[in-house]
Order: sequence, then C-alpha cells, then structure tokens
Amino acid sequence: MSLIRAKDTKPEIAVRRALHALGYRFRLHDHTLPGRPDIVLRKHRVIIQVKGCFWHSHRCLRGRIPCGNRAYWASKLAANKIRDRKTARQLRNMGWQVRTIWECDVRRCAPDRLAARLMSLLRC
Repeated sequence: MSLIRAKDTKPEIAVRRALHALGYRFRLHDHTLPGRPDIVLRKHRVIIQVKGCFWHSHRCLRGRIPCGNRAYWASKLAANKIRDRKTARQLRNMGWQVRTIWECDVRRCAPDRLAARLMSLLRC
C-alpha cells in the first residue's frame, strides 16, 4: 500500500501533458479546494479528476473488488465513492465544473485521441 501514489500517477501525467500541449495552463492539487483536485483550470472554472479504476470502483475490469478480504475492500471502495460524490457536490456548489477521466480511458488512448477526448470534456 505504501507504493500506491496519490498524485503524479502515469495517467495523471499523460493528461497533464496533453492539456499542456493543447495550450491550457493549470494548477495541480490545489489545497484551497475540497478534495485537493488533480487538475484545476482556474481561467475556465473547470476541475479535472483523473480517477484510478480500482480505487474509485469504475465499471471496467480494473475496477473489480479483490477476492481476498472482500468485506474490507467493499466498504473501503464504497467509502471512496461516497467521498468522491460529496467532494464533487461541494465543488459544484462553489461554481466549479467537475470533469472526470478514468485511468482505463487514458491507458487505451493514443496521445492524439486523448487530446481530442480532453477537448470534448472541456467543451461540455
């Protein structure tokens, strides 16, 4: 567990590189906002959360609950989802638009497709 990173993960770095290449400038892990969001585009009032499929219970193969100690993991991952919803609600109440991109989306996209996906996320 000590090797699990909270920030600067490979998917997060890929998203940051793509945003920077598109000309966006951003803040990282802003401690003044609830939940310390991954990427903060202040000028556009947009927050991008790069979520890991396992830790945030995505509906892909990486988001499955492990067979060992199933009760612990089910409660842990459910608490993560509840915390995510609460944080997103607080940010929206503060006037921010919250966008989520999943680890599996980043991993399977080529850099140019990732850039196009980010542009569509930011246009919404």
